[in-house]
Amino acid sequence: MTKIKVIIPAYNEADSIALVIQDIPKNVDEIIVISNNSSDNTEINAKNAGATVLTEINKGYGYACLKGLAYIANQKEKPDIVVFLDGDYSDYPQELTKIVSPIIHNNVDFVIGARTKKLREAGSMTIPQIFGNWLATNLMRLFFNAKFTDLGPFRAIKYNKLLNLSMTDKTYGWTVEMQLKVLKHKMTYTEIPVNYRNRIGVSKVSGTIKGAIFAGIKILGWIFKYSIKK
Repeated sequence: MTKIKVIIPAYNEADSIALVIQDIPKNVDEIIVISNNSSDNTEINAKNAGATVLTEINKGYGYACLKGLAYIANQKEKPDIVVFLDGDYSDYPQELTKIVSPIIHNNVDFVIGARTKKLREAGSMTIPQIFGNWLATNLMRLFFNAKFTDLGPFRAIKYNKLLNLSMTDKTYGWTVEMQLKVLKHKMTYTEIPVNYRNRIGVSKVSGTIKGAIFAGIKILGWIFKYSIKK
């Protein structure tokens, strides 16, 4: 039986986190919510919904993900697959089954849920997000012959392969760092089209000019850093 753990970074997602947790398929072994210094009821609502709740006081998407991985590393039984999922209910958690399917059935190392235009609800991605995804994935195609079309946060990876990536980014560059290191390590990967809807609440990244700018700088920084290393 494939052992799956889900990591959900969450900052002030009290209104959405329980919905995310309840829609995750029941074959998942553990749902780990990392409250990124939330000041609302995110932690209480996540616990009541049945998740393991950790707290990371350092703000940053990568900080939260690394906290979740440190928790898993200290467990006796390690998972086969780790899934990353946002806590804002923009993804459809029930689609986790098709995200992990290529890993389970085709031995693929890494899978991204691609937010294709035809499956996106109107307004669910901002213009900076759409442009940023286009630019980042095209640069990865130019420099590394990559076939990625999205930096989507809904993703699954074999746990042993994830450890090999030695992830370090603590903020906005987490997703692109993972994809660049998958390419560097010549891991197998694929994308699965997923549905995407307007999130509950306001985005802490794309919803602010500062967040969008810093995310863009971090993402481009990782890409150019790896292009120089080629």
